[in-house]
Amino acid sequence: MALLMFVVVAGLAALFLIPGSTPRMDIRQYPNSLAVLEQVPVNDTRQWILIRSESATNPVVLFVHGGPGTSWLTLMRKNTQPLEKYFTVVNWDQRRAGKSFAAGGVDAAMTMGVFVDDLIALSSDLARRFHKNKILLVGHSWGSVIGVIAASRRPDLFSAYIGIGQMSRMAESELISYKWTLEQAERAKDQSSVKKLTDIGPPPYTGNNWRSKFLTERRILGKHGGEYYRSKSGAFGVVLRNLVFSREYTMLDRINFFRGVLQSVRALYPELSRIDLFVQVPEVKIPVYFCLGRHDYEVPSVLSAKYFEALKAPRKQLVWFERSAHLPNTEEKDKFNEFMITTVLPRLSE
Repeated sequence: MALLMFVVVAGLAALFLIPGSTPRMDIRQYPNSLAVLEQVPVNDTRQWILIRSESATNPVVLFVHGGPGTSWLTLMRKNTQPLEKYFTVVNWDQRRAGKSFAAGGVDAAMTMGVFVDDLIALSSDLARRFHKNKILLVGHSWGSVIGVIAASRRPDLFSAYIGIGQMSRMAESELISYKWTLEQAERAKDQSSVKKLTDIGPPPYTGNNWRSKFLTERRILGKHGGEYYRSKSGAFGVVLRNLVFSREYTMLDRINFFRGVLQSVRALYPELSRIDLFVQVPEVKIPVYFCLGRHDYEVPSVLSAKYFEALKAPRKQLVWFERSAHLPNTEEKDKFNEFMITTVLPRLSE
């Protein structure tokens, strides 16, 4: 029994001590390649980024994850592997997300303005590091809020902006989401979900139990395919599978992933719920692309498309993903990668 306990304890200790890493590239085949997982200074903190490219001279693309707090680092490394031939692909764990959990600090330091400042600071450092005048910016969901704000503030820093599951007017978005979810539950005769939704009522959610109501609506929405198309468990299974088998994350990082999601939502949702990009960002002075899942009702794409029509930009294009909901770059990753290579890349120099 003592020996068994020793083996178990030693095994758990090993899991926590194994450092994160990212697969190396063949330096003989790609002499100018780069594959690094590192902690870098970002304003008053140190945050983690993953950089992968077959050639460090490629255009730089920075992916800004959603949530708030839902790191993409491990999932995107696999999804975007084909892009490494054409881009220097950077995935960033924001403060209090995943590997950067410790950078979160107190809730008072978790404001939208702080995240926008972090994004601009990191983008500036990447441009200097790789000797680029501009980099390409991709924001998903929550990341599309701070992404489009950063792009509007610093058009000199970004060659183009790509919004995936683009947020716009949060209050209206949440109301559309709730009504759709209730309709789907009623249509499926899912009486348990109908009762839960009726009990919490439509948003906005305030008071001490707002987070419980918000998460209840999101769970039921995922059950009916509004987050991940034709999935009854939303994107949770996809995220969990990649998290468990990630080389980049330590055991502590995996624990902090879930802590970060809950704590980031708690800190940022009240401010995010008041966002209205129709008013706050009516114009972006660089090319803009929206990638929207036709079946997205977590951030309803019907409203995202209206924001696209209203948004002023020197050039813009909306791409529909017909077999996707909120994660079109994952649900139809081949189509997304082809879009990046054949549509976005050739126009970066224009």
